[in-house]
Amino acid sequence: MAFQCCSILGKVSLTLGLVLFYYCFSIGITFYNKWLLKVWEWRSYGRLIMSCYTSHPRVILPWKDYLKKVAPTALATALHIGLSNWSFLYISVSLYTMTKSSAVLFILFFSLVFKLEKMRPALILVVLLISGDLFMFTFKSTQFDTGGFLLVLVASGLCGVRWTLTQLLMQKAELGLQNPIDTMFHLQPVMFLSLFPLFIGIEVSYKDKGILHHHESKNRGKNK
Repeated sequence: MAFQCCSILGKVSLTLGLVLFYYCFSIGITFYNKWLLKVWEWRSYGRLIMSCYTSHPRVILPWKDYLKKVAPTALATALHIGLSNWSFLYISVSLYTMTKSSAVLFILFFSLVFKLEKMRPALILVVLLISGDLFMFTFKSTQFDTGGFLLVLVASGLCGVRWTLTQLLMQKAELGLQNPIDTMFHLQPVMFLSLFPLFIGIEVSYKDKGILHHHESKNRGKNK
């Protein structure tokens, strides 16, 4: 009994340590990216030195493998990012954060669908707790917007697809994408092509609204 309790405490401590480790890196990478993109002016040389140091040639996939295995992951990633940011126009940050926490449900669901995880009672308990928490938070919310809520909920679903497909992509040794840099290199083109129409549609619509609002304000000023 004592050994079992120690084993459970060990697993809990390990989980908490990994979560803390993740948050430290998640916050740290924000400042690192700012320094890398704005302060450090030798980015191309750094990439060249890294390529020479590792002595690994750039992984280039055939078009068949690229369209079949990489493109779905990139599409899910792009839509996840785009819809998440779009939802900020309609809902508060608190509602966004709580709704986005449902991404764990979708990650668990798709990991079961793609057989990355096995069904366990602990997983069911986690899903029920997160679902109940999300329901209680959004129930009769004063700043609830259906459109924004659906956007972030769809984004959470795509988040589950994204991370499940990414894991499958990086675990296939024959593709040679175990290195995160190589994975990002192959994902970025499709992500750009997927997000660009969404960007054009949103930006043009808001630009037209801004111009219309400007003319209406100008006409009201003349009438006065």
